Amino acid sequence: MSGIQVENRKNLMLFSGRAYPELAEEIGEHLGVAPTPTSAYDFANGEIFVRYQESVRGSDAFVVQSMTQPINEWVMETLIMVDALKRGSAKRITVVLPFYPYARQDKKHRGREPISARLVADLFKTAGANRILTVDLHTSQIQGFFDGPVDHLFALPLLASHISKAYAGRDLAVVAPDSGRVRVAERWTDELGGCPLAFIHKTRDPLVPNQVVANRVVGEVEGRVCIVVDDMIDTGGTITKAADALFEAGAAEVVVAATHGVLSDPATERLKNSRITEIVLTNTLPIPAEKQLDKLTVLSIAPLVGRAIREVFSDGSVTSMFGGTA
Repeated sequence: MSGIQVENRKNLMLFSGRAYPELAEEIGEHLGVAPTPTSAYDFANGEIFVRYQESVRGSDAFVVQSMTQPINEWVMETLIMVDALKRGSAKRITVVLPFYPYARQDKKHRGREPISARLVADLFKTAGANRILTVDLHTSQIQGFFDGPVDHLFALPLLASHISKAYAGRDLAVVAPDSGRVRVAERWTDELGGCPLAFIHKTRDPLVPNQVVANRVVGEVEGRVCIVVDDMIDTGGTITKAADALFEAGAAEVVVAATHGVLSDPATERLKNSRITEIVLTNTLPIPAEKQLDKLTVLSIAPLVGRAIREVFSDGSVTSMFGGTA
């Protein structure tokens, strides 16, 4: 009996926003899928236009956008990209956010404040996103803000592997820059073979953003290479003051490992003038030439994100990538 056979298989399509196309292209190289040609531009009044140059009907679509500056423009562009995919009949839309925007506004500290991280999640859902894939959220509770699956990737194994090789044979201590990062720092100590844990007790003025008032080291750091671990470096104030406190407590060296290099001014100047030996970041955000430092090491997150996209596409397990603990 002869007849027409219709092959019904999923089609992975990758889409890149304009914020950081180099990362999307690198992810595409690991997937063996080039980003879909897209026409995107701004009208004279600042409104954004997006149109895909190929059919997206029935596709498993992955939209990659790194939320660098100007962050509000890239949030809006991503929403428009998702809307265009939904109206183009994409079967499933996953928004890949290596750096989740507004993640630090995840709760109300005082009355009459927004929870902007939740608002962002609601916007993506309303636009038509079915799933979010992101790296090292500022707080894990943000996963619950989105009404759908959230794949939370961790850069810790990538960063820790570099630290282990670069400082092999040295006496290390893992340092959390504040009490809120202690749980993350505990995972680092496990990854680095059970080295000591310390943290910086700091106080802030709640009325003045990005400014630390005082630091005190809690834990044994004397004579050790102190690995200060955080999810991001923004203005560099927290990190450089933590380094000063560690040196005062007798640290031999200070190394900083963080996932997201926001590096808002005056971060580059602060880090350059500090006694920090090395700053290790990933490329979840672009780091322009003027912010490059001799002591800066940037590791690629693209293989990790590419593997996670492949797991999502094949209905595999993203959790298995982290030993079932993610």
